[in-house]
Amino acid sequence: MNQAVFLDRDGVINEVLTKRVKYVNKPSDFFLLNGVGEAVKKLNDAQFLVFVVTNQGGVGLGFMKEKMLTMIHERMKEDLLQYGATIDEIAYCPHKPNAGCHCRKPQAYLLKKIAKKYNVDLQQSIMVGDREPDIVAGKNAGCKTILVHARSEDNYGADFVCSDLLKAIPQILQLKK
Repeated sequence: MNQAVFLDRDGVINEVLTKRVKYVNKPSDFFLLNGVGEAVKKLNDAQFLVFVVTNQGGVGLGFMKEKMLTMIHERMKEDLLQYGATIDEIAYCPHKPNAGCHCRKPQAYLLKKIAKKYNVDLQQSIMVGDREPDIVAGKNAGCKTILVHARSEDNYGADFVCSDLLKAIPQILQLKK
C-alpha cells in the first residue's frame, strides 16, 4: 500500500486572509506560501503520494465557477513545477458551507475516495491543514495530522503543530515507511 500526504490548500499551500489576498477566486489571487515548493519537492523525493484536499465553498456561493477553480489549480501546479514539485491529484468540495454534503471537510469522504483510487494506507498517511475541519477530516480518515499556520491557540487534537509546511517536513519524513 502507498503512503500519502494530504494537504489542505488555502493557508497551507497558498496565502489566504493576508494583506495581499483575502480569498482565492481567480488565478491572480494565488500566491504560494514561502517554502511550499521546496516542501512538496521533498515529499515527492521521499516517494510520498501528494494530494490536495480542499473545501471550495466559493463555487457553491457563486464567487467563482468550477472552470475558474480549475484555472487556479493549474496556476498552483505551474508554480509548484518551478521547484520540480508535483501534486498527484486535487480533490475539492464545491458546495456551500453548511450544505450538509458528504464531501466537505471535516468529513473524510474525499480522503477515503483518493485512498481507494491510489491504494493508500490511511493509517500510515498524514493530513496537513490550518483549520479544525482539516484536522478532524484527517482524524476521521485515520491519518496522522499536522496543524500548520495555527490561527488560534487550539491545536484541535492534531498530532503535531508546525508554523508552516516546510517546518513540518522533518516530522513527516520520520513517519515514512
